[in-house]
Amino acid sequence: MGLPLIGETLQYFSKGPYEGIPPFIAKRTAKYGTLFKTSLVGQPIVISTDPEINYYVFQQEDKLFQCSYTKSAVELSGKQGLMGNGGSAHKYLRNLVLSLTGPDKLKTKLVSEVDIITREHLHRWTTQGEVEVKDASEIMLFIFIAGKILGMNEQEALTLRGHYKAFVKGFLSFPINLPGTAFHSGLQGRKSAIKMIKYIFEKRRSSKEKANEQDFIDYLLQEIDNEETFITEDTAVDLIFFVIFAAHETTSSTMTLLFKYLTEHPDVLRQLKDEHENIIRNRENKDAPISWAEYKSMNFTHKVTNETVRLANIAPGIFRKVLKDVEIKGYTIPEGWTMVVCAPSVHLDENKYENPLEFNPSRWKDEELHGASKRFMAFGGGNRMCVGADLSKMQTSIFLHYLMTSFRWDVANKGNIIRQPYLNFNDGIRIRVHDNNKEIIA
Repeated sequence: MGLPLIGETLQYFSKGPYEGIPPFIAKRTAKYGTLFKTSLVGQPIVISTDPEINYYVFQQEDKLFQCSYTKSAVELSGKQGLMGNGGSAHKYLRNLVLSLTGPDKLKTKLVSEVDIITREHLHRWTTQGEVEVKDASEIMLFIFIAGKILGMNEQEALTLRGHYKAFVKGFLSFPINLPGTAFHSGLQGRKSAIKMIKYIFEKRRSSKEKANEQDFIDYLLQEIDNEETFITEDTAVDLIFFVIFAAHETTSSTMTLLFKYLTEHPDVLRQLKDEHENIIRNRENKDAPISWAEYKSMNFTHKVTNETVRLANIAPGIFRKVLKDVEIKGYTIPEGWTMVVCAPSVHLDENKYENPLEFNPSRWKDEELHGASKRFMAFGGGNRMCVGADLSKMQTSIFLHYLMTSFRWDVANKGNIIRQPYLNFNDGIRIRVHDNNKEIIA
């Protein structure tokens, strides 16, 4: 299990190619089999690359296993938020978030709001020369969610984002709180972000004034005042903090990788353009915003998104705490250990996908695209499916719609994406975006 205390943390976080199964996992699977133990960031870990075991873990949520992360991730994201709670407490918090991102809100409000901010930011990109996609899409998504949850203006949101960037660096770090460490930097980022969130939360509470129409903070304040609830102000703040993080980090990675895959596969790009141009042709008002019915009709777009997240494996490991000793295939996994479900081993399994390293959206032609299964877990599994998955898919689809119909783009720098073990876009993908209604000035 590696060196004392640090275990195999250094090997796990070493740089590697982003495509394929991470070398750390591949080497140990070849040596030890599909279930092996290790030690990461000070915790005893069992990693599974077995699809059947992975599915079993999800089905036993809150019975034998419970959603958990590394100590550093839980401490940084908030012990009272979604990451720090399981069972009925997690279900309750999840339902609170669904009041913001659930199907009804997506259909009645969010589809139009996402449409507006997407067009606005893509128009900005046309004036910025070369655009680093990960950073620019992250800004767009962050401004949207900070405004939606906290009522922040753009400048306030960008200030808050600076604190989140420090937090993200320490998210899966070794939990040593010393100046100069990633964990210390992450804690400082969290502290500054929480201060901003609390200020807004307490200001709204003391003023007793609601927004023009009830927003997420109003909803949380209403819950806190409910005598039958367990939620406190600290719980609400931790919940807000984590939701803002989850609502921008992974979706921006998906949006960035789309440019790589679409550039490399012009046939897919053509099919995508055909689908979105057909949506425009079937409208009475060609300049109308996207409707819910149009979004739901984007079948090939949904396939492209699924194929992108399958190949990207943005979350290479899904963590679960072992609630009591578990017998699996002749091995005993002790209570208190952490089980890590390895998504890449499923998504890149040649027994489940023909040519698994090939970008092929058409492979989803006859499959359900919205749930989790034994062979697809990009958005989690069991009763801990990503609560923002549907919002993320809609944001990505609307983003693609306008790229296909209102703008044209070319890649200025293909970048150098690495895995560490999460995706690292240090040398990012850069593009130039042009408005279809304006001539390109050479």
